[in-house]
Amino acid sequence: MRQQHIDIARDWCVIGEALYAEGEGVVKCGGNFRVAFSFAAPIVRHSLAAANMRTVEHRKERRVMKLEEAKYSVAELIDWFKKRELVVNKDYQRGGRLWPRPAKSYFIDTVLREFPFPKVYFLERLDRATKRPMREIVDGQQRIATLVEFAENEFALGQNAREYAGQYFRDLDEEGQERFYSYTVSVDVVRNADRAEILQMFRRMNAYTLPLNAAEKRHSEFFGEFKDWINAVLDEYERLLTSWNILTSRQIVRMGDAELLADIALAIEHGIVSTSPAKLAELYKQYDFEFPTRTLFDERIRSSLDVVITALSDLQDTYMTKAHVFHSLVCALIHNRWGLPDGEETTGIRTTGEFFRERDAALVSLKRLAAAHEEKDFSEFASYVTAASEGGNRAAQRAVRISWICRALNGEFAFPA
Repeated sequence: MRQQHIDIARDWCVIGEALYAEGEGVVKCGGNFRVAFSFAAPIVRHSLAAANMRTVEHRKERRVMKLEEAKYSVAELIDWFKKRELVVNKDYQRGGRLWPRPAKSYFIDTVLREFPFPKVYFLERLDRATKRPMREIVDGQQRIATLVEFAENEFALGQNAREYAGQYFRDLDEEGQERFYSYTVSVDVVRNADRAEILQMFRRMNAYTLPLNAAEKRHSEFFGEFKDWINAVLDEYERLLTSWNILTSRQIVRMGDAELLADIALAIEHGIVSTSPAKLAELYKQYDFEFPTRTLFDERIRSSLDVVITALSDLQDTYMTKAHVFHSLVCALIHNRWGLPDGEETTGIRTTGEFFRERDAALVSLKRLAAAHEEKDFSEFASYVTAASEGGNRAAQRAVRISWICRALNGEFAFPA
């Protein structure tokens, strides 16, 4: 019996060493070692010592993953890509569809205007045959591919590139081409790593990031015409949202500006309705590939925002610039000038064909509404103050706010009752 236990212990030690040699670790047979240990202590101790010695040796030989920050010009990246010294590793790429033309155009416009974009990640190995480094794109395939395609004149820039609209790379002047090629791309270069370590690296990085909110999810899912229009409008009117404190910096960083603009677009499309992530996502989806009413949306929102900036600037720093009230203000301007779908039935206010009847009377009336909201004065504008104080994005409160603001734009409250 004693010999039988010794044989079992020896067998398990050999199995343990074999498991260790495969990189699994002795721990996988630890329970069995404990069973046999009392009968074959010398043998087990000897085998454990041998295994431990190999553990130390294995750890000494094991290379440590390194992550180093680097800066490369677009010219260098394109050169490596053409020479296949920089290649795509599809194991690391997301399964999403390729960028459509508007997304590519907006990205190239970002480069030409020398705005930063998120860093890309390369895995670098030494090609033993050529003794040259080989780089795999771990994260950033779409960005690198778009740079290469534009440099090879495979697409022209769209309207979102403004003065560059319609231009291929060959159409850029010498300064523009030089600015493109010399643009510096931030790259994190990973060395001495296998696939499991790279995936773990990204998992750890993502563990410290906030979950995407609904607006961020929409902008990560859609890359088409509607998102492109949202970006184009915000590029021009972002200063209004920040300098007037309509949104906080944190809200803008989390794409609250895109959500506000999409919510106004929802009113142009469907009238005064409650908003929801699903409704906004459907709007992005509906106009992802084609946006035939883009000119209409553009005219109505840009014209209304221009009127706020040029004619209603005295409203800055009043309660009329609270985000939910500002949404109602813009909708009221649009309704007064062009009408919202079913707007007259919902608000009881007829479209006049103009933003306001008389500027000074409109300003006085709007300021009175804003002051009543701020002071919670229910004496004259009770239903407005209630709807404005409740905030929110429900249709009922929006209809009340928009109705009162339309009346204010028409100068109804210029003189106290």
